[in-house]
Amino acid sequence: MTEPLLTVEGVSKRFRSAAGQDVHALSDVSIDVKPGECHAIIGESGSGKSTLAGLILGLFEPATGLIRFKGAVVSGRRRPLALKRAIQLIQQNPRSALNSRRTVGQSVRLPLDVHGIGKRSLRNERVAELLREVDLPPDYANRTPRALSGGERQRVAIARALACEPQLLVLDEPTSALDVLVQARVLQLLTRIRRERGLAYLFITHDLAVVHGIAERVSVLEKGELVETGPTREIFDSPRTAYTRRLLGSIPVVTEEEARFRDRFRTSAEPDGEDAGA
Repeated sequence: MTEPLLTVEGVSKRFRSAAGQDVHALSDVSIDVKPGECHAIIGESGSGKSTLAGLILGLFEPATGLIRFKGAVVSGRRRPLALKRAIQLIQQNPRSALNSRRTVGQSVRLPLDVHGIGKRSLRNERVAELLREVDLPPDYANRTPRALSGGERQRVAIARALACEPQLLVLDEPTSALDVLVQARVLQLLTRIRRERGLAYLFITHDLAVVHGIAERVSVLEKGELVETGPTREIFDSPRTAYTRRLLGSIPVVTEEEARFRDRFRTSAEPDGEDAGA
């Protein structure tokens, strides 16, 4: 049996509100990501998705629980450079992800310089290769982010992350700021890159339509708690909780088939039985 690349074990996280109260962002959450797979984390705004991403990236420490990468405990902010290189983030907003004062080439080359990847004399050539990998012409290296579309900026952000030769990409709503057509093209790109490089993805999103086409497994968060996890087909075909059924019932649709799928869960999401609560 393949050992997980990333393991989150019973992680909880609290924040202090402006009113001085403790807010539980995550409560005893456990997930894992296997090598080469795409594991989606879904839930509404405030469900704890981005908090989980921050813990995995080492932006802050868990109150309880452990995070392991390739079996080694990595919880906390003090991480070796090699670990930071192995786990890379693709942010939601490509406009804020790139420094507007740097050219595209400078942004993509920066990880090569920071991590000492490849010969210095060949790094500009490597930048050109990375731009081609994300379907951008090499001469884009001379442009600034302001001269690019949103989809092009996100491709540059992906190229910059790939420069580190990572093993895991944490994708935090990577297509939500893009229009539908551009979103589809970026998702196709991410699928191809994962297949060619054998990367693992932790794909954080509220968009279940995206999840259905890209992820092998899904974990559902509600108000900081893990309410459901399993293979994507199983979650979509037989969701166990009313919350998941409600999420599935809110998927935007285009075709009649998609409408029938959505409406099936809009009906089944009505409170009944033990899901109804008090």
